[in-house]
Amino acid sequence: MIITTKPGPLFCAMSKPRAISSVAGLAAHGLVPSVQLKALAKVEENFSTRLTPEVLKQIKSADFTDPLFRQYVPSANELNVLADELADPTGDGAHSKVKGIIHRYQDRLLLTPTHTCQVYCRFCFRRETVGKSAAMLSTAELSTAFAYIAAQPQIHEVILSGGDPLVLSDRRLKEIMQQLAAIAHVQVIRIHTRVPLVEPTRITPALLKILSVRPAVYVAVHVNHAAELSQTVCKSLKRLTRAGIPLLSQTVLLKGVNDDAEILATLFRALVANRVKPYYLHHLDRAKGTSHFRVSIKRGQEIMRSLRGKLSGIAQPTYVIDIPGGFGKVPIGPDYVSETPGGAYEIADPSGRRHHYRDKT
Repeated sequence: MIITTKPGPLFCAMSKPRAISSVAGLAAHGLVPSVQLKALAKVEENFSTRLTPEVLKQIKSADFTDPLFRQYVPSANELNVLADELADPTGDGAHSKVKGIIHRYQDRLLLTPTHTCQVYCRFCFRRETVGKSAAMLSTAELSTAFAYIAAQPQIHEVILSGGDPLVLSDRRLKEIMQQLAAIAHVQVIRIHTRVPLVEPTRITPALLKILSVRPAVYVAVHVNHAAELSQTVCKSLKRLTRAGIPLLSQTVLLKGVNDDAEILATLFRALVANRVKPYYLHHLDRAKGTSHFRVSIKRGQEIMRSLRGKLSGIAQPTYVIDIPGGFGKVPIGPDYVSETPGGAYEIADPSGRRHHYRDKT
């Protein structure tokens, strides 16, 4: 399935758009009024800005009702930092063993070779660190990271994250993939990325060859709305699947973007049609300046209950939350089963009707 929309008038005159990496550039392209520049300059002091040409094409109107505009264009709301919002909401620091390694779970870990991205989402849980030029691992730091992984025989899976690992050059990415493939106990490499959605031309034959290594390679694409699945994007996903790379998706539940069962159902159906398995629906992490994106857990559970009755199992992600402080990710989907006296149960169906069930063993 390909989601297509007609080009908006805002970008018709832009024959060869370039990435925008400053609020001044946003104003020059008509994405924000000049009267907002002073406030947005304060946002830019702390949080990076970047929109690629593909994202510019996807945006249809320069206001926060547009799901792409809302995800990528800075807002003065980001200056509103609540008391319970954290610089490190998922507790990466507590599990950082050596630079570039976040080892939270026994059998898998994150390797973050760069904190640079092709785009900077306004709700990112690592928004305090991404976009910093000094965050890329040096050759020596990468060697230390590989040595750590090699010394942990229980590590079955390495997750390349960041930043976005696909912003790395082919040369650097090839080195990383080959080094990981040389560690016998690494059986899976999972790459978390926005690149197929925001720079689809990056998915080249050369890149696909680099990803063809001994461990099983999975690519988890970050996508939040069906409007992101342009014809060009769908072709990039097809190149990955034709190369034999399984695709997963990660979606963040965002107020004003996708906090609606029909919107998410459209997205998940489109993903499955493009051979992408919806994997996680993330409850928003409590990163600084993101409260305007926040949806309650109760609302998220209502949406998931509605999706259970609308979508097939292969289109159902798991609704999860990262417990603040680094205590791990857990499912928080609606509970369909409750125990009653005498060892019986009540089970709710997708419509909310409850049914008696006795579990005899």
